[in-house]
Amino acid sequence: MGARAGWSNVYNPRRILLFLSAPMPTQASKSLETFDNPNPGRDYHIHMEIPEFTCLCPKTGQPDFATLYLDYIADQRCVELKSLKLYIWSFREEGHFHEDVSNRILDDLVRATDPRFMRLTAKFYVRGGIFTNVVTEHRKPGWEPAPRIELSQFAGNSNTRG
Repeated sequence: MGARAGWSNVYNPRRILLFLSAPMPTQASKSLETFDNPNPGRDYHIHMEIPEFTCLCPKTGQPDFATLYLDYIADQRCVELKSLKLYIWSFREEGHFHEDVSNRILDDLVRATDPRFMRLTAKFYVRGGIFTNVVTEHRKPGWEPAPRIELSQFAGNSNTRG
């Protein structure tokens, strides 16, 4: 028998068929969950890069791909990452103009978190020889940012080293 004796269970065709026919463990969702800001007394910058956004062109039905950059200063609540991932995933089968979907995402995030400041930058990949970038912002009434201090910037995809 030896070391390979257990392999018959791993590559068992019945197990593979059961796995492939099982429902997905997670589903796309329009629900955004939040958690309490761990330091609401301080303005701090939260930056997220979402490189796998997909929706459909409402005219052609062809997929549109974008990288979303979310920057915000939380007030009392922060967005929970898994719910954000499932929320972003929920647009994959929906038709939206770039301007519409960018503003819709920002509106939903603002409604869920009520941040002091939030900016969503959507950089759509080329379609018909045209790149589209949409930048949409929200600023809580009465909130003023502290004066800007110049620090070194993070490069795009800075969290993927190599």
